[in-house]
Amino acid sequence: MPVCPTVYLNGSFLPLEAARISPLDRGFLFAHAAYEVTAVYGGRFVDLAGHVARLSRTLEGVSIPNPLDAAGWEKLHADLIARNGMSEGLVYLEVTGGAYDTRDFAGPDTFTPTVFAYAEAKPLIGEKARDGIKAVFLNDTRWKRRDMKTTQLLSQALAYRAAKAQGADTAFMVEDGFVTEAASANAWIVTKAGEIITRDLSPAILPGITRTGVMALRGKGGFTITERAFTPDEAAGAAEVFTTSAGAMIAPVTHLDGEVIGNGMPGPVTRKIQRLYYEAMGADVSAAAPWVLERA
Repeated sequence: MPVCPTVYLNGSFLPLEAARISPLDRGFLFAHAAYEVTAVYGGRFVDLAGHVARLSRTLEGVSIPNPLDAAGWEKLHADLIARNGMSEGLVYLEVTGGAYDTRDFAGPDTFTPTVFAYAEAKPLIGEKARDGIKAVFLNDTRWKRRDMKTTQLLSQALAYRAAKAQGADTAFMVEDGFVTEAASANAWIVTKAGEIITRDLSPAILPGITRTGVMALRGKGGFTITERAFTPDEAAGAAEVFTTSAGAMIAPVTHLDGEVIGNGMPGPVTRKIQRLYYEAMGADVSAAAPWVLERA
């Protein structure tokens, strides 16, 4: 889907084609930048407070001053979608270490951030949520602070290219014999006994906002969720596998490394999680995702 025509850059809303960022920006030169992607559904933001809080933690972790408070970030997001007339899609926000007069690794004592944001109108509940996706296992070559959401995404981009070359949609990253997460999502498995397992929080994975949302459904859904590392063999032998992220929300994984998961269809636990999550974000499930009702 194309980016909406009006973007935000350093205090101004302007046409996308008029936005200009210095080639000396630290985000461009060093990937010294934090970012967030927030879903918009029915004109409302999904878990915006969680995204803003995580942005604040990342900025502190990479020594970039936070240019706005929570209310300021909320207003920026609201103004951006209002100016673009967008009711469903994603808002991408990036905050970099700023641009200076030279390429200096350390940079100034205090950074003056560059702030850029755009909106992308797109349906959030689509065919991949309905039918599932395919994934492959790849070695995890990312840096060690994956708990901070920075733009150091080359390993993830290459993982997606490798997955695509193998006829898959994404990759499950493997380190020291355990799955860390998917290329740009948290990874989950459901055992044959119905236990839901996802990796425990640490610098090895990103603390996903959608992950937090699914965790909050435990009581309502009657789920048993265990937070621990799991192996590729556990994933391949699971009854169900799915991923969570702001962009894809809850995506069933029906094939891993070419092997069928379960019966090759999204399973009942995944469907129930999808239904509860969609309802929590205000969706009319019977209209937007009637297929979750068939196996919820």
